[in-house]
Amino acid sequence: MANPKKVEIVNRKASFEYFFEAEIEAGIQLVGTEIKSIRAGEVNLKDAYCYFKDGNLHVKSLYIAEYKHGNLNNHETRRERRLLLKKVELKKLQKKVKEKGNTIVPFKLFINDRGFAKLMIALAKGKKHFDKRNSIKEKDQKRDLARVKRDYKS
Repeated sequence: MANPKKVEIVNRKASFEYFFEAEIEAGIQLVGTEIKSIRAGEVNLKDAYCYFKDGNLHVKSLYIAEYKHGNLNNHETRRERRLLLKKVELKKLQKKVKEKGNTIVPFKLFINDRGFAKLMIALAKGKKHFDKRNSIKEKDQKRDLARVKRDYKS
Protein backbone atom coordinates (compact mmCIF):
# COMPACT_ATOMS: atom_id res chain seq x y z
CA MET A 1 0.00 0.00 0.00
CA ALA A 2 1.75 3.15 -1.21
CA ASN A 3 1.28 6.35 0.74
CA PRO A 4 0.36 9.17 -1.66
CA LYS A 5 0.96 11.85 0.99
CA LYS A 6 4.08 11.42 3.11
CA VAL A 7 3.44 12.47 6.73
CA GLU A 8 6.45 13.51 8.77
CA ILE A 9 6.11 15.84 11.76
CA VAL A 10 9.43 16.93 13.30
CA ASN A 11 10.21 18.72 16.56
CA ARG A 12 13.15 20.88 15.42
CA LYS A 13 13.49 22.46 18.84
CA ALA A 14 14.45 19.08 20.34
CA SER A 15 17.73 18.86 18.41
CA PHE A 16 18.55 22.41 19.54
CA GLU A 17 17.83 21.67 23.22
CA TYR A 18 19.41 18.17 23.47
CA PHE A 19 22.34 16.02 22.33
CA PHE A 20 20.89 12.80 20.87
CA GLU A 21 22.82 9.72 22.02
CA ALA A 22 20.59 7.00 20.53
CA GLU A 23 17.49 7.03 18.34
CA ILE A 24 14.75 4.40 18.53
CA GLU A 25 11.64 3.87 16.43
CA ALA A 26 8.58 3.12 18.57
CA GLY A 27 4.99 2.31 17.73
CA ILE A 28 2.14 4.23 19.38
CA GLN A 29 -1.04 2.79 20.84
CA LEU A 30 -3.76 4.92 19.26
CA VAL A 31 -7.54 4.96 19.63
CA GLY A 32 -10.40 5.82 17.30
CA THR A 33 -9.88 8.83 15.08
CA GLU A 34 -6.28 9.61 16.09
CA ILE A 35 -4.71 7.96 13.03
CA LYS A 36 -6.95 10.01 10.72
CA SER A 37 -5.77 13.23 12.36
CA ILE A 38 -2.14 12.09 12.07
CA ARG A 39 -2.59 11.35 8.37
CA ALA A 40 -4.03 14.86 8.00
CA GLY A 41 -0.83 16.19 9.63
CA GLU A 42 -2.58 17.78 12.62
CA VAL A 43 0.03 16.88 15.25
CA ASN A 44 2.31 18.94 17.49
CA LEU A 45 5.34 17.41 19.24
CA LYS A 46 6.54 20.64 20.85
CA ASP A 47 5.55 19.97 24.48
CA ALA A 48 5.65 16.16 24.36
CA TYR A 49 7.82 14.15 26.75
CA CYS A 50 8.31 10.47 27.60
CA TYR A 51 8.33 8.75 30.99
CA PHE A 52 8.10 5.26 32.47
CA LYS A 53 4.91 4.09 34.20
CA ASP A 54 4.40 0.49 35.37
CA GLY A 55 7.34 -0.72 33.28
CA ASN A 56 5.96 0.79 30.05
CA LEU A 57 7.07 3.90 28.22
CA HIS A 58 4.38 6.57 27.78
CA VAL A 59 4.33 9.83 25.88
CA LYS A 60 2.45 12.70 27.47
CA SER A 61 1.28 16.03 26.06
CA LEU A 62 1.56 14.89 22.44
CA TYR A 63 -1.10 16.99 20.70
CA ILE A 64 -3.19 15.20 18.09
CA ALA A 65 -6.04 17.45 16.95
CA GLU A 66 -9.62 16.17 17.02
CA TYR A 67 -10.69 14.68 13.70
CA LYS A 68 -12.84 17.23 11.85
CA HIS A 69 -15.34 14.65 10.60
CA GLY A 70 -15.46 12.73 13.87
CA ASN A 71 -18.60 12.34 15.94
CA LEU A 72 -19.22 12.31 19.70
CA ASN A 73 -16.65 9.51 20.09
CA ASN A 74 -13.75 11.74 19.02
CA HIS A 75 -10.48 11.33 20.94
CA GLU A 76 -8.99 13.51 23.66
CA THR A 77 -6.28 15.75 22.17
CA ARG A 78 -3.50 15.52 24.79
CA ARG A 79 -4.11 12.14 26.36
CA GLU A 80 -1.34 9.86 27.60
CA ARG A 81 -0.33 7.31 24.92
CA ARG A 82 1.64 4.11 25.44
CA LEU A 83 4.69 3.52 23.25
CA LEU A 84 5.21 0.04 21.86
CA LEU A 85 8.77 -1.23 22.30
CA LYS A 86 10.41 -4.59 22.91
CA LYS A 87 11.13 -5.51 26.54
CA VAL A 88 14.89 -5.48 25.91
CA GLU A 89 14.71 -1.93 24.54
CA LEU A 90 12.53 -0.82 27.46
CA LYS A 91 14.96 -2.19 30.04
CA LYS A 92 17.93 -0.61 28.29
CA LEU A 93 16.18 2.79 28.14
CA GLN A 94 15.02 2.58 31.75
CA LYS A 95 18.58 1.85 32.87
CA LYS A 96 19.97 4.79 30.87
CA VAL A 97 17.30 7.24 32.09
CA LYS A 98 18.23 6.54 35.72
CA GLU A 99 21.69 7.98 34.98
CA LYS A 100 21.98 11.67 35.75
CA GLY A 101 21.14 14.04 32.90
CA ASN A 102 19.53 11.51 30.52
CA THR A 103 15.98 11.82 29.27
CA ILE A 104 13.82 10.46 26.47
CA VAL A 105 12.62 12.98 23.89
CA PRO A 106 10.11 12.37 21.06
CA PHE A 107 11.36 14.22 18.00
CA LYS A 108 9.67 12.82 14.89
CA LEU A 109 6.28 11.29 14.09
CA PHE A 110 5.72 9.61 10.73
CA ILE A 111 3.66 7.01 8.90
CA ASN A 112 5.78 4.03 7.78
CA ASP A 113 5.44 2.06 4.52
CA ARG A 114 2.88 -0.29 6.06
CA GLY A 115 0.64 2.62 7.13
CA PHE A 116 1.44 2.51 10.86
CA ALA A 117 2.15 5.64 12.90
CA LYS A 118 5.67 5.53 14.37
CA LEU A 119 7.36 7.89 16.81
CA MET A 120 11.12 8.39 16.73
CA ILE A 121 12.39 8.88 20.26
CA ALA A 122 15.89 9.74 21.33
CA LEU A 123 17.89 9.08 24.45
CA ALA A 124 19.13 12.60 25.03
CA LYS A 125 21.25 14.78 27.30
CA GLY A 126 20.39 18.44 27.80
CA LYS A 127 22.63 21.07 26.23
CA LYS A 128 24.21 23.81 28.28
CA HIS A 129 23.90 27.46 27.25
CA PHE A 130 27.31 27.58 25.54
CA ASP A 131 26.47 24.41 23.55
CA LYS A 132 23.37 26.14 22.19
CA ARG A 133 25.47 29.15 21.19
CA ASN A 134 27.83 26.81 19.32
CA SER A 135 24.85 25.21 17.53
CA ILE A 136 23.63 28.63 16.43
CA LYS A 137 27.11 29.58 15.24
CA GLU A 138 27.47 26.35 13.22
CA LYS A 139 24.04 26.82 11.64
CA ASP A 140 24.91 30.40 10.66
CA GLN A 141 28.23 29.28 9.15
CA LYS A 142 26.51 26.56 7.09
CA ARG A 143 23.94 29.07 5.85
CA ASP A 144 26.66 31.58 4.89
CA LEU A 145 28.68 28.87 3.12
CA ALA A 146 25.60 27.74 1.17
CA ARG A 147 24.90 31.36 0.19
CA VAL A 148 28.48 31.85 -1.02
CA LYS A 149 28.36 28.60 -3.03
CA ARG A 150 25.05 29.59 -4.59
CA ASP A 151 26.33 33.07 -5.54
CA TYR A 152 29.60 31.62 -6.88
CA LYS A 153 27.80 29.20 -9.21
CA SER A 154 25.67 31.90 -10.83
